[in-house]
Amino acid sequence: MYHPQPRPDTQENNRPAMKENRRSLRKEGTPAEATLWKMLKGRQVLGVKFRRQFSVGPYILDFYSPEIKLGIELDGAGHYTLDGTGYDEARTEYLTRMHGIRVIRFENKQVFDSANGILHEIEEAVREAKDASKAENNLLHHLFTPPPHGHR
Repeated sequence: MYHPQPRPDTQENNRPAMKENRRSLRKEGTPAEATLWKMLKGRQVLGVKFRRQFSVGPYILDFYSPEIKLGIELDGAGHYTLDGTGYDEARTEYLTRMHGIRVIRFENKQVFDSANGILHEIEEAVREAKDASKAENNLLHHLFTPPPHGHR
């Protein structure tokens, strides 16, 4: 009997053991998260689907697009302490090295002070991610597509 193997980049995503934690974070999110979610949901940013409180490995991202491997984090005061900064750096390094995820960060207050600026930065990151994904797919297609019949 055939048992498909999970894709390497999704084996650790949205672990069932973390479901209650993710659900709690969605229910008890900050006003900034609720506001940014209204701007991201429903493929409003260049047609890309974002998910809220998506776990990757041991971490939960505020917003994540698996399609382009882009995470968005909103940071409150707790992130600007010595411990908070160190945790965020280790977390971002793990997400980048182990899963190829780019993480962009904004302060909560920026959502209210500069929503258009944040959306512009997110759109730029989405464009860059789409371009990188397209280039990677073109390379893979080139490497693994046999030459036309009669060519070597």
